[in-house]
Amino acid sequence: MDLHYEINGNGHPVVLLTGGADIRNWTFVAPLLAKHYKVVSFDGRGTGKSPSPLEDVNPIEDLLSLLDHLEINQATLMGHSMGGQIATEFALNYPERVSKLVLVAPGLSGFSYSKEFEENIKKIHEAAPDIDKMVELLLSDPSYRVVTASPHWDLMVQMLRHHMNRMFEWPAVKLIWPQRPAIERLEELTSKTLLIIGKEDSPDNLRVANYIRKHSDARIIEIPDADHMVNLTRPEKLYRQITGFMKE
Repeated sequence: MDLHYEINGNGHPVVLLTGGADIRNWTFVAPLLAKHYKVVSFDGRGTGKSPSPLEDVNPIEDLLSLLDHLEINQATLMGHSMGGQIATEFALNYPERVSKLVLVAPGLSGFSYSKEFEENIKKIHEAAPDIDKMVELLLSDPSYRVVTASPHWDLMVQMLRHHMNRMFEWPAVKLIWPQRPAIERLEELTSKTLLIIGKEDSPDNLRVANYIRKHSDARIIEIPDADHMVNLTRPEKLYRQITGFMKE
């Protein structure tokens, strides 16, 4: 297994997935969960301390390989942002390997994001290779207004700078997703699911949460005074919701 991972605690395995960051994304949540569970956090291919990809990246199969390597037959998956998108896809394709599913401000494959969202992404890409400008543009989005004013601003900037530097190391590869996107398969989701999102997240991410609410049996929890980085700014509230869900 060439992916970088860390394991803390004992008990039922909980695997933490992130998107555009690394395992520091769970700096405040992982130690709380490790009091009761075996917590596995890992850097996706081309992020954090994991190697850059040599070919197209299949995050679903990477996760499967990690579980097999660690001899984890079944785990609770907890994914933030694109990590939530990966967790959902994995639960749809390998339901027998997932005991419960926790989605924190998740993405959703196949979802039609707004014109404003697409334009913001285009501006960030056009700013390359000026990483400081790219980070500035990304964090100017309203979905980061809470973390911007928090003590965790420096950590957020460090993670984004590191992630963007790593992306420039990638060869010309793409992410491989299942051919039927999750948005078309939500009714097939059998894993008991909890979705947590900050009320101050972006309209697009709130629309994703509402779509999942309408098309699955997921329980939706909205946390006040939290944005897209609820895992950094409201870890205690996140922890209480997760442990309550896990104990059911």
